[in-house]
Amino acid sequence: MGEAISISDLQAWYSSQRTLHGISMEIGANEVTAIIGPSGCGKSTFIRCLNRLHETVPGARWTGTIRLGEQDLHQMDQVDVRRVVGMVFQKANPFPTLSIYDNVALGMKLGGIRKRQELANRVQQALQMAALWEEVKDRLDKPATDLSGGQQQRLCIARALAVEPEVLLMDEPASALDPISTLRVEELVQQLKESYTIVIVTHNMQQAARIADRTAFFLNGELVEMDDTSKIFTAPSDKRTEDYITGRFG
Repeated sequence: MGEAISISDLQAWYSSQRTLHGISMEIGANEVTAIIGPSGCGKSTFIRCLNRLHETVPGARWTGTIRLGEQDLHQMDQVDVRRVVGMVFQKANPFPTLSIYDNVALGMKLGGIRKRQELANRVQQALQMAALWEEVKDRLDKPATDLSGGQQQRLCIARALAVEPEVLLMDEPASALDPISTLRVEELVQQLKESYTIVIVTHNMQQAARIADRTAFFLNGELVEMDDTSKIFTAPSDKRTEDYITGRFG
């Protein structure tokens, strides 16, 4: 099952430039939380802090507290963090030299799983959860790059799920996809929240309205407000939120 995430006074920098200013918020377990806001407002930096990818950039750092359930992410090994907090990026990034099967199995192998049957079972389970198994089960040995863009993105979701995380971060996962593939990803997100906590960055406000339980609006590196998605889109508390969702800026 998914874990709740508690963030307190999160601040982030790229060298001397501060990009996040004191973010504090609660992300509910087994919910879909959407992060919206104009380009450059800190959305991607925020979720990259949640699995400690941000600090891998030279000169980048963050302060504050991020707790996953009872665990303090600052006290955890980075590899362990990324095992429990999976990430799906904007552009599908399957390993081009590996087969469909090996793309999904790689993380488990790195985690020490060697038994062939266990690997096969978990690869199948992950592909089924990503709604891809029926499309690829007869060509698991084929290169991942043989798949369509939408299939590659679902393969990346399967790869993230295979190591059995508690949280799934998604950074604009459908922005490069056609409408049908986008719908498949959105349907998948709704199914996955039964087992995972999901945080999704999106520029598509209709998408946020369709799939998110709660929505957070970021502006200039600050959290303007966070509330139930229906309230954010119908009766926001802050005029800046209203101006953004009605298209007055952004």
